[in-house]
Amino acid sequence: MLWILVAALAAPALLLVAEASCRWWIRARSRYYVWPPQARLEIRPDPGAFPELERQARFHVNADGERGGEVAQGEEGLYRILTVGGSAVECFALDQAKTWPGVLEQLLNAPDRLHGLGARRVHVGNVGHSGIGSPELDVILERILPQYRHLDAIIVMVGASDIYHWIEQGAPPSRAATPVPEEMLFSCHPQQRFGWKPGAWALPEIARRLLRSWFRRVDVKERTGAWFVGARRMRAEAKEVLRTMPDPTFVLRNFEHHFRRLVSRAKTHADRVLVVHQPWLEGPYTAEEAAKFWHGGVGRPWKETVSVYYDLEIVNRLLALVQARGGQVADGLDVPHLDLLPLLTQRSRHYYDHDHFTPAGAIVVAHAIAAALGVGRPDPSSPRQLRNRSAMRAT
Repeated sequence: MLWILVAALAAPALLLVAEASCRWWIRARSRYYVWPPQARLEIRPDPGAFPELERQARFHVNADGERGGEVAQGEEGLYRILTVGGSAVECFALDQAKTWPGVLEQLLNAPDRLHGLGARRVHVGNVGHSGIGSPELDVILERILPQYRHLDAIIVMVGASDIYHWIEQGAPPSRAATPVPEEMLFSCHPQQRFGWKPGAWALPEIARRLLRSWFRRVDVKERTGAWFVGARRMRAEAKEVLRTMPDPTFVLRNFEHHFRRLVSRAKTHADRVLVVHQPWLEGPYTAEEAAKFWHGGVGRPWKETVSVYYDLEIVNRLLALVQARGGQVADGLDVPHLDLLPLLTQRSRHYYDHDHFTPAGAIVVAHAIAAALGVGRPDPSSPRQLRNRSAMRAT
C-alpha cells in the first residue's frame, strides 16, 4: 500500500516536472515557423464560394515551416528561393503544385534553366500567409531569416493588406491600421503562451509536434472559404458605398517605412531579391465579375456584418499608390521590381476574385517571375510587354 501512496503523490510532481520541461524546451529550443512543420492538410474549397477551383488542394509543410518540399541540410547544388507576402503568395485555395511558387519551382527545375542558374536543383519555399501586410512581413522576416543558412533569392509580394486592414478600421487619416499581434503571425514560436488549464499546457503542444513529425497525418478542412459567399452578398447589398478618396498620406508613409525595412532585410540574407507588385483585377467590371468581390468593407466580413464599403475604383487607386510607393523604395534600394498587371489580362480566367489567382493566373505569374530571374520567358498565352522596370536587372 505504501508504494501506491508514494506513486499517487509522485505522479502529480512528475507531471509538473514534465510540463515545466516542455515549456523550457519550447522557450529555449523552438524556432519561428509561419506554418506548423510537417503539417499535412487537404483543403476542400467550398463549391459555392469557388466554383472555378478544384475540389481538393494539398497544403504540405516541410520541416522549415514552408509550404513546399523538404530540403536536405547541406544539399549540394541547391538553389533555394523563399517567397514571402500575403494571401496572393500563400494561394491557399490552390493545390500545392498549382500555386505560382509551385509552378515556379517546376519551371526552374527544367535542365536548361538549372544550367542558367548553375544549380542541380531549385527549391521554392512558400511562407506567404493571408492577411499579411508590410508591418507583419517586416516582423516575420526579422524572425525567420536568421534561421536560414543561405538563400539564393527572396521574392517579395506584399502591400494590398496594408490598404485592406486600413479600410477595415475606417481608413483613419491620422494612422495606419493596427498591426496583427506578433504571436498570431507564427504557428510555432519560442514565446508561445501557456496556462495551467490542461488545454493550455505545453505537453499537448509537444505531442502535436511529435505526431506531425512521426505520422504525417493528413488533416482535412471541409468547405474552406465558405464565408466568401456571405461576404460577397454583403458587398452586393451594401447600404452605403463610399466614393470619396480617403487621405492615404499616413498609411503610405507607414507602408514605405516597413517595406524599406523588410526589403533591406531580404537583401542582407539573400543573394538576389525581386519585388513583385501585388496585382488586382482592374475595372470596369461586368455584373458577373462584381458578384465575386468582397474586398473594401469598413469592418471584417469574415466575422461580422459589414454594410459600408468603398467603391472599387477607390480601392484600386489606393492599391496603385501602394504599388508606386513600393517601386520607389525598390529603386532606392537598387532592387528590381516586376509589374504583373499588364500580363494578367484574362479577367476571371486569371482571378477568382478581386486579388487572388486561379491556376491559370498562377501559371502566368510563375512564367513572369522566371523570366525576371533571367532563366525563362513569359507565358506565351499572355502579353509580353512589362511596364518600366518590370524586368529584373542583371546582378
